Amino acid sequence: MTRTPTFVLTAFLAATTALGALPEQASATTLLDLLRGGPGRNTREKARPNLLEQQALGGLEMGDPEPLPKVTGPRYYTYKPEAQRAIRIALPTAANGDPAAQNEVLGTRRFLAEVNVRANDEVAKTVEAYYSNATKPLIWVDEAGLSERGRQMVAALADAGAAGLSPEDYAVTLPSDASATADPELRQRELMGFEVALSAKVLTYVQDTVRGRIDPNKISGYYDFKRKGVNIAPVLDMLRKSPDVAAYLRNRDPKNPQFLALRAELERLRAEDAQADVEPITIAPGTLLKPGQTNPELSRIVGAVKQVASEAVLSQHAATLAAYTGTPDYTPELVSLVETFQKEKGLKADGVVGPATIRAMTGHSNQEKIAKLQVAMEAVRWLPSDLGQRYVFINQPAFQVYYVNDGKEQLSMRVVVGSKSNQTYFFQDQIETVEFNPYWGVPKSIIVNEMLPKLRADPSYLDRLGYEVSYGGRKVASSQVDWNTTHSVDVRQPPGGDNALGELKILFPNDHAIYMHDTPSKSFFNRDMRALSHGCVRLAQPRVMAAAVMGTTVEEIGKQIASGQNRAVQVPQKIPVYVSYFTAWPNKDGVIEYFDDVYARDEYTAKAFKITTDARAPKA
Repeated sequence: MTRTPTFVLTAFLAATTALGALPEQASATTLLDLLRGGPGRNTREKARPNLLEQQALGGLEMGDPEPLPKVTGPRYYTYKPEAQRAIRIALPTAANGDPAAQNEVLGTRRFLAEVNVRANDEVAKTVEAYYSNATKPLIWVDEAGLSERGRQMVAALADAGAAGLSPEDYAVTLPSDASATADPELRQRELMGFEVALSAKVLTYVQDTVRGRIDPNKISGYYDFKRKGVNIAPVLDMLRKSPDVAAYLRNRDPKNPQFLALRAELERLRAEDAQADVEPITIAPGTLLKPGQTNPELSRIVGAVKQVASEAVLSQHAATLAAYTGTPDYTPELVSLVETFQKEKGLKADGVVGPATIRAMTGHSNQEKIAKLQVAMEAVRWLPSDLGQRYVFINQPAFQVYYVNDGKEQLSMRVVVGSKSNQTYFFQDQIETVEFNPYWGVPKSIIVNEMLPKLRADPSYLDRLGYEVSYGGRKVASSQVDWNTTHSVDVRQPPGGDNALGELKILFPNDHAIYMHDTPSKSFFNRDMRALSHGCVRLAQPRVMAAAVMGTTVEEIGKQIASGQNRAVQVPQKIPVYVSYFTAWPNKDGVIEYFDDVYARDEYTAKAFKITTDARAPKA
């Protein structure tokens, strides 16, 4: 049978919503069932499995349909550090061109032209500009050798670890003692080399502590940040005038409350010795304990709770803990203890001791926590120095979103974020619009990667599901399209009870087509690990978040939805939104919480740290 009309297909399938957004979001359950061959699989496919499988795979035996294209997401890169170049200091020449006269005028400074120091281009230019000016005094050395100011700065850079940085990145070889250097010129060369090297390291520190030591966009395509500019031109002049160079350096570190909380936690962990004599409790891998069961690991589970639970939990269940004698019976009293612990940790409070609860009980080692803090302190530097008094903060590893108003957290809720194969990006933007009763414009990645194989097998299933298919701005039936060639089409799902976006979506237009929205798949919020979507952020309480950003009531949001009309409404005032990734982050009380590295991004960041440190090491 001939299908008419037949449309010419391109490999780049466009998908748009009514507002032109391209969400990276999973479809409703009924659609996923069809895509994955579950309930609703059509009888035509069952009748001709071999034929349809060949068509879906683009089998050449079936009339050479075009092979299935593939839309791929961003990838992780091999990190390339910032290029380092040699610093070249041009010294003024004597008016008569006499080298001897020039050396007499310049004195020890004449050896500045021979230094062997490398730095990034901006640092190199700043150092060259300072030391090429003969009127600028030396900062870190004097006639006797290393000055007191120089000693203070060396000590300050050695303490870079307190700010979450790596002291190795700013280490400078000290000049040898004067008595140990028989050759005066060799000592002078050493001093000039040290002077320039220390200035270069100081400027590098200032850049790093303001903007971060690595460029996150070079880690993977899942990062989207405009790297901050840092004005280092006046730094050397300011340091030579500063009465306390260490204080000046510390003053350049971030000062927002999040960074200060992370820094304090890092200091606490490094200074902590009270736990040194306490052996961490381990629970056997694979342990799964449900209420009413018995398990020999129960005594270890209770012991772990005693070690890591808050004083509030321990006080509430003090009688249960005092009465427990180490038996393997998981009694209702112990179940209640575990449920309270789970609730405190943001887990599903069902009393089931599985992998997520065990991770919360055994915790992360101090070494693991320190590594998370270092990555978190780096990532804070990529964000604005002040997040603002009113903003929305999504933390993907926590699977939570927070609404902050007047500088205080007013609400938080569970979210579902992208799966490991469809990761949510890390970026910042501004909330602009709330759309009620939205259409779902199916992203081209879902059309190509998931729908197209099914459409080749059964061109009519989008019609039966009520999806709208358009070609060239004109609606057509999906059964009219020859899906065995490539097609340029738009597919969208009308508003309704099983629309993939649910009742509303909250938009902050961005290049990644990510936004917050409702979902019919409510059961996902009961899971502890909620990296389950195609990239967008699903809200457990979308009406509550919409009311917050709109500055109205949940009841008013309900009225908008009850109209059944697709309507986009601008928020009264644009609100910053941070779609972030932190495996260590302070809660509303300033207490640092730790989360699993669901996308392994901390690992890639740690590798970038090492590559950067290696690139900055002095070259022979």
